[in-house]
Order: sequence, then C-alpha cells, then structure tokens
Amino acid sequence: MKVKSLEFSDFRNLKNNIIYPSEGVNVIFGDNAQGKTNLLEAIWLFSGGHSFRGSKENELTKFGSNKSELRMEFFSQGRDQNAEIKFISNKKEIFINNVAKSSSAYLSQCFSAVVFSPEHLSLVKNGPSLRRKFIDGAICQQDVKFAVMMSKYSRIMFQRNALLKEIYRHPELKETLFIWDDSLIEIGSKIIKRRLDYLRKLRSIAAQFHLGISSGKEELTIEYVSGVGVCDDDSEQDIIKKLKDSFEKNRNEDIKLSCTNCGPHRDDLEFFINGIKAKTFGSQGQQRSIVLSLKLSEAQMLWEYFDEPPVVLLDDVLSEIDRSRQEYLLNNTRGCQTFITGCEPPVYENENTKIFTINKGEVS
Repeated sequence: MKVKSLEFSDFRNLKNNIIYPSEGVNVIFGDNAQGKTNLLEAIWLFSGGHSFRGSKENELTKFGSNKSELRMEFFSQGRDQNAEIKFISNKKEIFINNVAKSSSAYLSQCFSAVVFSPEHLSLVKNGPSLRRKFIDGAICQQDVKFAVMMSKYSRIMFQRNALLKEIYRHPELKETLFIWDDSLIEIGSKIIKRRLDYLRKLRSIAAQFHLGISSGKEELTIEYVSGVGVCDDDSEQDIIKKLKDSFEKNRNEDIKLSCTNCGPHRDDLEFFINGIKAKTFGSQGQQRSIVLSLKLSEAQMLWEYFDEPPVVLLDDVLSEIDRSRQEYLLNNTRGCQTFITGCEPPVYENENTKIFTINKGEVS
C-alpha cells in the first residue's frame, strides 16, 4: 500500500499543493505549529474519514473558506486507485475511484494506515476512553460493519439517556425503557464479541513484540475489563444474558443518574507486565513499550488482513522515545511506506528517503 500523490486545497493551514512521496521513508520537518501534523492528518483521513486528533469536520477547512478538498492517488490491492474527500460547509462527500460513496467508512476497505502520535504514548496511563478508541479504531479499519454498529449504538444510547432524564420527571415513561434496552443489548453484545475476537489475536502478537522491545525480559498480557463480567470465551448469547441482567440491575441507578451505566461504552483494557498492573506500577518507559507493541501489532494485523503493508504515520513520536525504542520501531516498520514528522532534519536518511520541509503551511 503506497501513497503516490496527495493533493490538498484549503485544508487546515496548508497552502494548496500536491506532493509526490517516496515509496520508502518520507520526513516532514519544520518548526512547531507550521502544519506537519495537518499533513499526516490529511493522509490519515483516507483510512476512514475521521481525524486521529478528534477534530470536528468543520475544523478541517481553512479559516475563511467554506470548502476544502483532499485527493489521493495510491496503489492498493494490486492496482492504482484514487479517492477524494470534500468538506463543503457542514457536508462531507466521499469518492472512491470516481464513484460517490454514502459513508467514509468505505475508505478503510481500500486504504489502511497506522498512526503513532504523542497522545498514544499516554494510552496506558490515561483514562479508558483512549483505550476503547484504540481498539475500536483498529477494528473499524478491517470491518465496515463494526463502524456502522458503533455509530448506531451511540445514537440509541443518546436516545435512551434522553428518555432517562424524562423518566426522572415523568415516572410513567419507565414502561417504554425496555425498547431502548433491547436494542442496546443486541448491538452492544456484538460490539463486545468483536472486541474480544480482535483482542484474542492482538494480545498474542503484542506479547511477541514486547518481548523483542524488552530483550526477552518482560511478558505483556492484556485483559478485557467489562462491568458486566464478560469472559474471553463467552459466546454472543452469553454476553446478551450478562448485559440483560446488568441493565435490569442498574435500571433504577440509571434513572437516578440519567445515564446508561453499563455496556461496551464503559469497558476497558488492562495491561500487565510480568503479572503486575502497568498503569499503576509500570515505569514511563515500560508504558511506552506497551504502546509501541500495540501499534506494531495493529500494523501487522492490517498487513495480514489486506495482504499488503499499511502506511505508517509517525507524528513527532521519535523525539518522545529513547534511541533503542526508536530503532526497534523503525526496524519493525520496514516494508511499509512511512511518514515521519519532526522539528529537526533526519539522522536516518538513506537513498529511499524523501525530505519535505514545511513553513507556515507551505510544503516544499
């Protein structure tokens, strides 16, 4: 999988331009706040249409403009392809090989990327939402249906929470709550089962990467933490029963707090090094090694799924990790087209490296 060209118009602070990357390593360097991350974000959007920075779509268009466009030519699935993303006012339009698509989720079926950002380096020690975002985002790149399920689950939960607020003032509405409960339980069980299936493979690959990073000294294990007592070998029917029991048990508390207190939106991942909880007792270096293991595992699973290497985006993370971890990361992303941002020119330049400088949004 290779980006052959990237064209951007009125996107963020970037000056309108088209770039032609190397098939190997591409280094984008310049001072802070010049647009380096914006360039990586433009590439990342083609893997599923959502910003890895959590930005809203109306924040992606250059200030003073009501329209921005991205176009990428790339090689994937054995052939040259193209895709376009247009942000027009509050509307997003997607085209793949000049054919309009109803959802940006379809982008992930022809182009895949893995992004490392400084935010990811806090994945272990920060709150559970970042860990849920990691596993859900990784699954979405392989499974369009999962992205649709996640969107539907969020909509239904929003409606259920709105009803909970009304029930607190109008108790007679409590009898209608089961309608939303049944829908959330049905979709929530599928989300949890898909996460467990993905995690079963991820934990095995991540453990091997972590052994390599730690020179064989540390064993990484990962557990899925569920508020409803889900186990790794649970069937979908087992999960449905556990969710149903939990919804019934928490119903009065949900009404009291006007929110849904159980389900996949409350679940978490927990990491252990040699059996010890990494979030509480792991050093910063150990926590960052876990993140590198996770992201390298994500890349390998995408490689196996698409039968070709994903594009790797390294957003100013090399300056955040020590030299041995830098070398391990770069050695294990060989074979992938890579984009690296930083404030200094590279020291790892070779004949397959292309250097881009960026100043006030001007890429050269």
